Amino acid sequence: MGDWCDWADPSQRRKGGPMAVTVPNISLLLERDPFIQPCEEEIRRRYGIYQDYLAKMGEEGGLEQFSMGYKVFGPQVESGGTIRWLEWAPAASGLNLMGDFNQWSRPGLQFRKLEFGRWELVIPPGGDGQPVIRHEDRVKILVNGEERISPWASYVVQPPKDRQEFEGVSFSHQFWNPPPAQCYLRKHPSPPKPTSPRVYECHVGISSAEEKVNTYKDFTANVLPRIANLGYNTIQLMAVMEHAYYACFGYQVTSFFAPSSRYGTPEDLKALVDEAHRLGLTVLLDLVHSHASKNVVDGLNRWDGSDAGYFHAGERGHHPQWDSRLFNYSSWETLRFLLSNLRLWIEEFGFDGFRFDGVTSMLYLNRGLGQGFSGDYKEYFGANTDNQAVVYMMLANDLVHRLLPDTGLTIAEDVSGMPTLCRPIEEGGMGFDYRLAMAVPDMWIKYVKEIKDEDWSMGNIVHTLTNRRWMEKCIAYAESHDQCLVGDKTLAFWMMDKEMYYSMSSHSPMNAVVDRGVSLHKMIRLVVHGMGGEGYLNFMGNEFGHPEWLDFPRTGNGESYHHARRQWFLVDDQDLVYKFMNEFDKAMNLLEEKHGWLATEMEFATERYHEDDKTIAFERAGLVFCFNFHPSKSYSSYKVGLDKPGEYRIVLDSDWPEFGGHSRRDRSTNCHTYKEGHTSKRCHMLTYLPCRTVVVFERVGSSNYMEDLVLEEQDCVANIAHKEYIPTPTSATAITKQFKMMKVAKKAENSFLDEIPAHFL
Repeated sequence: MGDWCDWADPSQRRKGGPMAVTVPNISLLLERDPFIQPCEEEIRRRYGIYQDYLAKMGEEGGLEQFSMGYKVFGPQVESGGTIRWLEWAPAASGLNLMGDFNQWSRPGLQFRKLEFGRWELVIPPGGDGQPVIRHEDRVKILVNGEERISPWASYVVQPPKDRQEFEGVSFSHQFWNPPPAQCYLRKHPSPPKPTSPRVYECHVGISSAEEKVNTYKDFTANVLPRIANLGYNTIQLMAVMEHAYYACFGYQVTSFFAPSSRYGTPEDLKALVDEAHRLGLTVLLDLVHSHASKNVVDGLNRWDGSDAGYFHAGERGHHPQWDSRLFNYSSWETLRFLLSNLRLWIEEFGFDGFRFDGVTSMLYLNRGLGQGFSGDYKEYFGANTDNQAVVYMMLANDLVHRLLPDTGLTIAEDVSGMPTLCRPIEEGGMGFDYRLAMAVPDMWIKYVKEIKDEDWSMGNIVHTLTNRRWMEKCIAYAESHDQCLVGDKTLAFWMMDKEMYYSMSSHSPMNAVVDRGVSLHKMIRLVVHGMGGEGYLNFMGNEFGHPEWLDFPRTGNGESYHHARRQWFLVDDQDLVYKFMNEFDKAMNLLEEKHGWLATEMEFATERYHEDDKTIAFERAGLVFCFNFHPSKSYSSYKVGLDKPGEYRIVLDSDWPEFGGHSRRDRSTNCHTYKEGHTSKRCHMLTYLPCRTVVVFERVGSSNYMEDLVLEEQDCVANIAHKEYIPTPTSATAITKQFKMMKVAKKAENSFLDEIPAHFL
């Protein structure tokens, strides 16, 4: 069973075996997905281990008390000016503290060894009654005589460039204990948990148009208002946890409890989060608990002189692809460290939740490398699953939702499709609210790079956008930071390339390349927004078609910041085409806010497409979405099947001139349904669908042409002739959706509903 704690019961034999473990609501899981029943024993087993950990934490006051480690470990300033410093370094032979307070004199102040690998140092106040270590003093711990930074450091800084020749480039712990007058106090409560999360993924450092590292203060003043104005209700802050190497995009964390000093102080970050709350924005932290930097002097690696510490020793403690360290999630002090880290970001900075990075790597002992994940349940509940990490994520989600019962939000970055990842812990799930729909951006990059427009498969697009587990929510996105990194390009740049340098004036007709790029940019985003999940995500700047790619300053590019910024002046310039894509992005967000389609389930048989016509039409939240991806063919009276008869008016049209369109549809003309059914729908309407456009309708009244509804009598097979169907594989990702389809089909009034697959027009 691996290296579990001595008290752990991974086989659950003490309870009478896994099947004797009581999972409160597992019947709901098994009823919803009967194909998961062969894995019931494994689901009960991991829930039993989770129970064991909660019970053990009960000996220290419970999960919530256990996660208060950040108020116990590291330097704690007491009311009388005494500093009490506690560290866990089980393999160390000695710890000493030195810094500005003692002119860096060695060996410094000596820690006293306690039980269970702990070390304590008590520093009495100075003669003035104040702490001996002053606010902003730099300090380091000597572990076995070697310089290290406390794992619990709340602020770390790198020597200025003009002093690095003498002091080196490694970070130092800067003692953060500002006087009360300088402490930021939050003024605004968190907004309610969004039911339709529209997430704006952002990076403070690259958020300026200038070639520099931007600040928390500038981001607060100049970027947050943009985000709120665009209709997003959630921000996801990347690269906040301190990382010594700027170009790692924040994913090689060196100091887990310290907000990055590149952008400002901890108080500046608190002010940023508070202002976001004032603007009605939920604030998520891009959390890296999947691995840690291999840095030794200013990281966690070999902190106590051993290969273990907070990590697995040996091969299991090293990620072969990321060149980083892997946490030992069965270690008691590692759990305290990570769970306390979650609590710090919530309580001290006001974050409303987390996007957990690298979840696939956490879930599997092979880190998900070289594995295709066919959907066989054995891939998820077999010997390759890292149940220690699974239990940690259950504990982490439990803690977040206990601390933030009304506002807490967690998102998992998982490409494997792990079943139950986004189901409540009480059902035997892991407790995440959402997972990222990571196959979607990969599809779009492939389409714009490799496939001619006329060969785009509508069936594959619909399949990719809808292929998700029923009642496990997804955040869909057309592109994120991953698709924009050096070596790749933004979608806009793939489609328009060099024309973005020379042909973006809004005062002359767009050339064919720009017209195509702008049109598809809008359509891709809306079809993902409307069909791809229960949440939507956009990376900073891509809403207006940011050109080129992202590349951080490094030796290979001459330490250039040219591609490590956001060129806001492009969208602010009213003489350029970028404004059109920006306005469309805002319009679709505001339309979703009004109608809430992300919070509305897409029912069985709502998705429709036609391969030859290159069209997709579907209903959601009372709206009718009609896409024509054909590069050249328009349809004057396109027949769209509907369930609800009535009069429909246009509420969004990518062809409107304010979005850079050609105004080919009369926005004042409404469509009325006709009584004849179409493609299993009760009625239909006729609408004009120009090429490369999308139009959205809402019902505003009764139809002038409706009498008794009559379903089409033609044979179903003839009705769907010449249309391609791409079947959904019988996999864990899709099977519960198929099971739901079968249940709904049995209740259908029209006999031929059972005959038509979900993705047929």
